[in-house]
Amino acid sequence: MTVPEIASTLVRIPSVNPDGDPGTDKICEARCAEWLAEFLSALGAKAELREVFPGRPNIVARFPSDRPGKPRILFAPHTDTVSVTGMTIDPFSGEIRAGRLHGRGASDTKGPMASMLWALREALPMIPSLPYEIWFAGLMGEEAGQHGAKALAAQEEFAFVIAGEPTGLDVVHAHKGSVWMTLETTGVAVHGSLPHTGVNAIYKMCDALEVIRREVIPSFGELHNPVLGHPTASVGTVAGGSKTNIVADSCRATVDLRTIPGQDLSGVEAMIRAKVPDIQISSICSLPLQTDPAHPLIQKLQMCGSALVGAPWFCDAAVFAARGCPAIALGPGSLAQAHTCDEFISLEDLEKGGDFFLRFLHSLGSAG
Repeated sequence: MTVPEIASTLVRIPSVNPDGDPGTDKICEARCAEWLAEFLSALGAKAELREVFPGRPNIVARFPSDRPGKPRILFAPHTDTVSVTGMTIDPFSGEIRAGRLHGRGASDTKGPMASMLWALREALPMIPSLPYEIWFAGLMGEEAGQHGAKALAAQEEFAFVIAGEPTGLDVVHAHKGSVWMTLETTGVAVHGSLPHTGVNAIYKMCDALEVIRREVIPSFGELHNPVLGHPTASVGTVAGGSKTNIVADSCRATVDLRTIPGQDLSGVEAMIRAKVPDIQISSICSLPLQTDPAHPLIQKLQMCGSALVGAPWFCDAAVFAARGCPAIALGPGSLAQAHTCDEFISLEDLEKGGDFFLRFLHSLGSAG
């Protein structure tokens, strides 16, 4: 199978993350993980399904090695995709036309995964004798919660991790973190003709959001990372009240914070509570990444043609880095095509990705 054929096969296996509105009943990663287990086992790798949630396993494979105790390199794309709601093409067709592979996950991240798999197959005769033990993992749940990466990072230790993402084959050695903050205010519902007798939860939320606009965002502008720039804050959703003629007794808003390494967010909550003391605040966090670009394996990736870049998005690399493992994100394709209504990746990018990873594996056996 060529890289595009592998990628097309993977796209035709639905693995939509069930979080939120998946837009289909073809959810979860089990079928994709099972196909990968069969593919990797046929290459001679020891492959196993490690269930993280029911029906949602990681696929973890270790390639043969000629001696124990080698440092481990992990190739780690994720198997889940985002929702298919609003797509204008068949999300699972895996159709190849006009020099492109179409479908959900083509870019993020079954295309990068296919490039890795093809290279591992082509490099198979040399893998046992490399100075590194080679592992592959298809990680579930990256698009919501990063549960697959968290599970594997707690189970195994690696010397270096390459998270498969569409980076144009550049090395993302630093990326922003993400904090999805939920704000909830409560009030007292009364008849709309007597608003002074109640408490409007929407007004309280307006006060909280004004703090974000007038205080939090300017404070973020005072922080700077040389690779990633400034952190950012953006209000994503607001919903409140039940009817026009009823004073709202509840309101809920969500805020997207993109953080830089070392940033302390404790002041954000304090700013909001100073204005709205009884507000309820909860957060879901994904860590930022900052891996030393002087790492010898990053230098090998540069010799293979990669540039060093930062990214405003987050990925599974940061989960491994948080446990002391140097990690980066890398793969063919562009994030501009990820999560779109007509997601695709070019066949040229897929083939370049396969060639790149094969060169990298060859470079591991050289002294340079």
